[in-house]
Amino acid sequence: MPSDYDMNRSSYAGLPERFFARVDPIPAAKPRLLRFNHALGLELGLAVGDLDAEALAGLFSGNIIPPGVEPIAMAYAGHQFGHFVPQLGDGRAILMGEALDRAGVRRDIQLKGSGRTPFSRGGDGRAALGPVLREYLVSEAMHALGIPTTRALAAVATGEPVFREQALPGAIVTRVAASFVRVGTFQYFAARDDVDAVRRLADYVIDRHYPEAKTEQQPYLALLRAVTDGQASLIANWMHVGFIHGVMNTDNMAVSGETIDFGPCAFMDSYDPAAVFSSIDSQGRYAYGNQPHAAVWNLARFAETLLPIIDAGADRAVELASEVLATFSMRFSDLSLAGVRRKLGLSVREDGDAALAEDLLDAMHRNQADYTLTFRRLCDAAEREAGDTDVRSLFVNPRDYDEWAARWRARLTREPLEPRARAAAMRKVNPAIIPRNHRIQRVIDAAVQGQDFAPFAELSAVLSQPYQPPEGFESYADPPQPSERVQQTFCGT
Repeated sequence: MPSDYDMNRSSYAGLPERFFARVDPIPAAKPRLLRFNHALGLELGLAVGDLDAEALAGLFSGNIIPPGVEPIAMAYAGHQFGHFVPQLGDGRAILMGEALDRAGVRRDIQLKGSGRTPFSRGGDGRAALGPVLREYLVSEAMHALGIPTTRALAAVATGEPVFREQALPGAIVTRVAASFVRVGTFQYFAARDDVDAVRRLADYVIDRHYPEAKTEQQPYLALLRAVTDGQASLIANWMHVGFIHGVMNTDNMAVSGETIDFGPCAFMDSYDPAAVFSSIDSQGRYAYGNQPHAAVWNLARFAETLLPIIDAGADRAVELASEVLATFSMRFSDLSLAGVRRKLGLSVREDGDAALAEDLLDAMHRNQADYTLTFRRLCDAAEREAGDTDVRSLFVNPRDYDEWAARWRARLTREPLEPRARAAAMRKVNPAIIPRNHRIQRVIDAAVQGQDFAPFAELSAVLSQPYQPPEGFESYADPPQPSERVQQTFCGT
């Protein structure tokens, strides 16, 4: 291994011992590198260019621990589907260390699926190959879409099975994040009435993510405001591309504002605000259209942990926190509408824009129109009216589109951009290709059933260019045939 390999001890490990457990990854039997994200490795400044596949597999399976690295599993709690669990923690993930990226930003590097920890609660601490491939594909696709997210640095097969409903090949994904501090991390200490730990954690998050809060008269209130703003922006971004997280528990909300934990996530095909894919979300708590409500509910739980350090007076603390939480709705609505305006080619604000957008979505829902394709084909329709033919073909009743399109075109006449420039701008925010569920399932089936990873490599490459798909791969934009539709997605535990 090169002597200048740069993974540093985690700064989180400098917090008191009750914040984590020191634990080494359990060695994998026969680690094999499936994919290494060279572009991300360069961005992180990791000197691994001289390492061959075998050495990379040893490193990203946890079989090799770089000098100076002190692996830890982080403690946290969380509300899971509304029910509070006072101790969760990294049951199958180990924070290996940090890297300073090319921009000087500190990034956590974590192995997921690397074996049992003190927080495993009877689990094996391992991950199956399918969920590892899903997380790699979707997290990197989210990055390519321009949405804040954890990243995937490597995927490694362990060479040994894990047992779920059946024996499955095991694997480990290496994740990179601004940090892995969650709302549930704060809840862990608040549930123990450990106000000192909450304050220490808040100071750590402020130093790492929101240093501007230190200059505020009430820095912990400023922290709540920053996290609230970040989540409003993140959820609006999700909605603009039809993403459904699937398991928005408080332990799956990162205070950094990144998307985290790609378990039973999915992207919509036909537009439906009630769309649910997660097999464990039987009540639709985290349905597509419920995600803003789930976010503000989680933020309220975050605010509760901060109350003792926001203000010494309990009533005053609640009043101040409530004022911040009340800003979420307006902030989300503004960001959501601004994004939809861009998707529709509207650069000038008009009062009727929200109704225009809602009417399109209503028509799409009634007509089972594909969410991604509708907006992508609108780019062509914005450039020339002949493009209407391809959009209306997505609607069961094309007249519903025609009626809406007449209003849209009248609205476009009051826009300053000429049609070609407008369409070009729209193509930068309306992806042609998303990680469609049936495509991901094909990749998983090929890998699990036949140890064929060529589809994984190909889909990874295609998803890296969602707004300008590579020539020859246009079929990746196609929605599933009825027989290909994926009705449920599953958590990896």
